[in-house]
Amino acid sequence: MREVGRHLIIELFGCDAKALDDMKTMEENFKKSIEEAGAKIIGEVFHKFNPQGVTGVIIIAESHFSIHTWPEIGYAAIDLFTCGTKVDPMIVLNKLKELLKPSTMSVMELKRGILVRDKI
Repeated sequence: MREVGRHLIIELFGCDAKALDDMKTMEENFKKSIEEAGAKIIGEVFHKFNPQGVTGVIIIAESHFSIHTWPEIGYAAIDLFTCGTKVDPMIVLNKLKELLKPSTMSVMELKRGILVRDKI
């Protein structure tokens, strides 16, 4: 069997509140890390909330990446979903960890679209 994609569901706790609320730096770092991971960006939307927090979604040819932040509690929720084997989502995660400096984190990996070889 093989999967058509990997989906990392990530929770970062104890993050730097200022970094969680800095949309411009987050967007730049997120996009740079996505390119380093080998993905092709085809669209993006980022939004800065008032009084705080950022939401960003980047559509890649291989699926999508998203981040949602709560600076007031030092928390970020991240989804990294990639199809195929050419993109390494761990590069993106490691760059976001450098930027946000979490004290702890949780990562759950789902194999998406598991296919039985005899049926494809």
